[in-house]
Amino acid sequence: MPEKHNTIVALIPARSGSKRVPDKNIRLLAGHALIAYSISAALQSNIFKAVIVSTDSDRYADIARHYGADVPFLRPAKIAGDTSPDIEWVAYTLSQLRENGQDYECFSILRPTSPFRLPETIRRAWVEFRSQNGVDSLRAVEKCQQHPGKMWVVRGNRMMPLLPMGPAEQPWHSSQYPSLPEVYVQNASLEIAKTRVIFEENTIAGNVLVPFFTKNYEGFDVNSDYDWNLAEHLIQKGEAKLPNVSQPPYS
Repeated sequence: MPEKHNTIVALIPARSGSKRVPDKNIRLLAGHALIAYSISAALQSNIFKAVIVSTDSDRYADIARHYGADVPFLRPAKIAGDTSPDIEWVAYTLSQLRENGQDYECFSILRPTSPFRLPETIRRAWVEFRSQNGVDSLRAVEKCQQHPGKMWVVRGNRMMPLLPMGPAEQPWHSSQYPSLPEVYVQNASLEIAKTRVIFEENTIAGNVLVPFFTKNYEGFDVNSDYDWNLAEHLIQKGEAKLPNVSQPPYS
C-alpha cells in the first residue's frame, strides 16, 4: 500500500446544477450517493494528503463530509454554471487552499460521474505519472468507438470530412475501422497534473501530457438516464465493480 504524499491533493467537482440528470452527483447508485464512490476510491488509494470536494451546495457539502471528504469552502455561483470551464474552479480551489497554508505540488481531478474508478486505478495512474520525466499532466483515455476519420462537418446542404487526411485512393471515411490510425478519446476517470500549470500557464493540463489507458469500465461516465440504467445493469450482473463504501448511506 503506497503512503500518503504531501505533494498531491484530490479534487472532486460536484456542482448542483446538472440538467440532463438532475442532482446526478448525489443520486443513489447501489444505495449510496454517486459522489460516495469517488470519495471512497480517493481515500482508499492512500496517496492523497487531502480529498477536497468542490461544490456550490450546502447539501452536497454535507453529503461529501458524511463520506469522508473535506469541503473547506463552497464554490461561488459564478464559477458553478453548466458552461463554466474547469480552469475556473480548479484555480479557485487551489488558490484558496494555498491561502490557508495548504500548498500541493500536484492535483488530481476525480469526477463523480466515473463510479467504477477503483482505488487501484488511482494508484496505477499515480505510479505512471511519477515514472515520467518532464511531463505536465496525465489524462485517462480509451480507444474511441466512433472514429473521427468517419466524421463530417455539415455546412448548409454540403458536408466535408472532419479529418481530410486519408489517401485520395482510399479516404478514411471509406475505410474499415481496423485499417484506420488508432485514436484515443479522453474519459472522465481521472486527471493528474502539476499545480504549476494552473498558476503559471492558466491551464489544467499544460503542454506535455502522458496517456493513462483505462481498463474495462474504469472510464465509464454516467451523464444521462441511459448511462444510469446501464450502470445499474452492470452492477446487477457483476460485470462492473464499485469501490467499497465503508460509511452507512447518507440520510
